[in-house]
Amino acid sequence: MASADNSGRRHGEYKVPGGKLVVVDLDVRDGRLADVSLGGDFFLEPDEALGDINAALEGLPAETSFGDIAAAVRSGLSPDAVLFGFSPEAVATTVRRALGKATGWGDHQWEIIPPTPLSTHMHVAMDEVLAEEVGAGKRNPTLRFWEWESPSVVIGSFQSLKNEVDPEGARRHGVTVVRRITGGGAMFMEHGNAITYSLYVPQSLVDGLSFADSYPFLDAWVMESLKKLGISAWYVPLNDMATDQGKIGGAAQKRFSSGGMLHHVTMSYNIDADKMVEVLRIGKEKLSDKGTTSAKKRVDPLKRQTGLSREDIIATMMDTFATRYGAVPAGISDEELALAEQKVAEKFDTPEWLKRVP
Repeated sequence: MASADNSGRRHGEYKVPGGKLVVVDLDVRDGRLADVSLGGDFFLEPDEALGDINAALEGLPAETSFGDIAAAVRSGLSPDAVLFGFSPEAVATTVRRALGKATGWGDHQWEIIPPTPLSTHMHVAMDEVLAEEVGAGKRNPTLRFWEWESPSVVIGSFQSLKNEVDPEGARRHGVTVVRRITGGGAMFMEHGNAITYSLYVPQSLVDGLSFADSYPFLDAWVMESLKKLGISAWYVPLNDMATDQGKIGGAAQKRFSSGGMLHHVTMSYNIDADKMVEVLRIGKEKLSDKGTTSAKKRVDPLKRQTGLSREDIIATMMDTFATRYGAVPAGISDEELALAEQKVAEKFDTPEWLKRVP
């Protein structure tokens, strides 16, 4: 959260994930921070350390980077200083929010696009279109749910096609194979067997967060949704969602030069494990890394854990997101569809893109 009062004094707030609230009030004079006052419900020892932090921030150029702000705070603290529930990085995020360089969820008008049937090529192209539009300020930050038209495998941007997909199995089951723009592993989907969503956000929302921290930060609303459904879930670094019964989903991200960012997740609902292992070449090395010896054991459908329909789970997720962030319903425009179709023709449905890593 960022704001300014009538005197021009800047105010920033940041709730550390799993930690405490950090608040800062400051002025900007001649391009530098002035009269800095840090506060919050954190714990800090010794008491004098609060003054040391304010002094470290005083006089910094307003354009100072996140990393340099954190470094200034760290160097200004005495060796015996102990911070509980926050960090120099949390202070840097709070300062940048006060300066309008970083944003919080409440600083944006959010939109939700409900499950919309598209071809698999159009889904991956739409991710690029909407992320770029959010970065360019042409669209509000948006949550979009996918709907599958046909059996598909979506491989990661850097995966080898031949190492991930069994071509004979794909042909036998009528599976369309597409390469997406994010990294990570291959996903096998059929109509109704998975829950996939994409978040298109400005990078200012994750300013100062590491890649590892940005995943649970962007999916806190998902964990709240699952809790409502009776599921306790958490992130297994870097990008897996899990419960005490196993993995339920995986996430991937891409950041664009326009300032936009894509974060998307696929969660298992009722995947046909037998078909999946005939289509995907799930190597022993990958399975051993996950601590299991069977591909089937890695599929832990939400259907079994909730007993609810896929539609009911998605409805709970949309309601949670809308309530938490004030999101409103939205759709895909004709212009966006046209842009995605163009990207499909020029990129996503070409051999050059699919086989960029043979």
